Amino acid sequence: MTNNDIVQKLWNLCDVLRDDGINYSDYVTELVLLLFIKMEFENTEAGLLNKHKLPEGCRWGDLNSKSGVVLMNYYKQVLLDLSKSSDSLISAIYTDAQTRLREPRHLEQLIKTLDGIDWFSAQKDGLGDLYEGLLEKNANETKSGAGQYFTPRALIDSIVRCIKPQAGETIQDPAAGTAGFLIAADKYIRDATDNLIDLKQKDRDFQIHNAFIGVELVPSTRRLALMNCLLHGMEGDDEGVVHLGNALGDTGKSLQKVDVVLANPPFGTAKGGEASITRDDLTYKTSNKQLAFLQHIYRTLKPGGRAAVVLPDNVLFEAGQGSDIRRDLMDKCNLHTILRLPTGIFYAAGVKTNVLFFTKGTAQNPKQEEGCTQNVWVYDLRTNMPSFGKRTPFGEQHLKPFEACYELLHSVGWAERSDAQQSELPATTSPSQCWASQAQHQPTLCDFAWMAEDVERTPENSRLRNFTRDYIRDTKGDSLDISWLKDNDSVDAASLPEPDVLAAEAMSELTEALRELDGLLAALGAGDQAKVQKDLLAEVLGLGEVKV
Repeated sequence: MTNNDIVQKLWNLCDVLRDDGINYSDYVTELVLLLFIKMEFENTEAGLLNKHKLPEGCRWGDLNSKSGVVLMNYYKQVLLDLSKSSDSLISAIYTDAQTRLREPRHLEQLIKTLDGIDWFSAQKDGLGDLYEGLLEKNANETKSGAGQYFTPRALIDSIVRCIKPQAGETIQDPAAGTAGFLIAADKYIRDATDNLIDLKQKDRDFQIHNAFIGVELVPSTRRLALMNCLLHGMEGDDEGVVHLGNALGDTGKSLQKVDVVLANPPFGTAKGGEASITRDDLTYKTSNKQLAFLQHIYRTLKPGGRAAVVLPDNVLFEAGQGSDIRRDLMDKCNLHTILRLPTGIFYAAGVKTNVLFFTKGTAQNPKQEEGCTQNVWVYDLRTNMPSFGKRTPFGEQHLKPFEACYELLHSVGWAERSDAQQSELPATTSPSQCWASQAQHQPTLCDFAWMAEDVERTPENSRLRNFTRDYIRDTKGDSLDISWLKDNDSVDAASLPEPDVLAAEAMSELTEALRELDGLLAALGAGDQAKVQKDLLAEVLGLGEVKV
């Protein structure tokens, strides 16, 4: 049984628990409270933990030996006892944890299902990966819930491979969610060090306890993150890897400078109530959370530190403070690469996002504070891409061409050099020379795989192009919303009808749609509601009250 099979088996239980009033999001929280106890038992039995982290009386064997009302009451007491554990991590995970199950038989069913899983097979793939699979399933199924805390795994792994975190570096995620970025960075380092065995004991301890720091505002999400980290062998400090707090408040202000930042800040503005921006150390005041997070990120980097951050399009073109923040970023950091992501890969439909890659200072002078950005390479993975979703999932294969370009840019030092310094590079590393190697299937600076065979391959048709700082300032007005490829599905503006014709056609379609909706409401017996809406419409159009 693979981890995917186990995830699906666990997920199917949710349909049963709906009878107990448990929805998907509640179900995942309900399940992971039990799942962590079970996984702690399995890890100890397999010798992956030296000793039980859970106290006697709160372990798996204490639960699966009971049934009925006795089990339900005992489980409630276990959750209470764990919330008061002397182990700060365990108490943090179970703080305010309560079961919403009302039927003892449903709790028994959960326990029996967990007992019936082939945990030997699950161990081979890793219990942490099994847990993450469950989080991903929840994110995909509940778009308005946990989806906002889950960045697609393929994107996270691609970003980490580009950033290349190293043992001994401090790595931060100020909007940690379920800790996906931090866990991927840890895995990358473990793969490079034979699961940390190649490191000295002191360095291993640093990786386990001090290398990673995350911040999460929502307690229930932090609970998931702490479990996720522990199941992947990441313990963190006394508060765990992920601290509870607001990176745009006092918690963020107190964070130490780091070598690497990996983040996907939540969408929205501070007015939405999800987070308030109370930092008094940010140069530019803004109600846009992403712009505030961006300031925090490039300010928290050590000289020479590097970052990759997922941001929506509005951060790239917002005027006013947005322009000031982008200028400050390009002054203090080398913003060397922007990846324009396709739509449909995040929980919020229609949200267009990008990944900004930048380094604090320059390669020649990490402490440089002005004029650090000379050139920005933009890779367009959005234009003429499929509409991603459940039927067309976004995967690793879609990011491989970008990674090849990114690797080549940095392996020859192209992205870190100024215009004058680029001329010093060997001729074979220039874009025009690299295009010629496409026929030999070598990694190139341009990706033409999306093009028809009869289309001439030129820089203008490439997904990757370079834009100078002068161009961004003088032509784009410091906007980073840069595109150049023609959408094959777009309509040529020159062939469009006159504006009044287009407006009339649009109003005609809206009128017909309203007529159909009116008929539907009538068929559903909601004529009164339809009357109210028609009266509102008539008022807006100045038609007076609608007679029915």
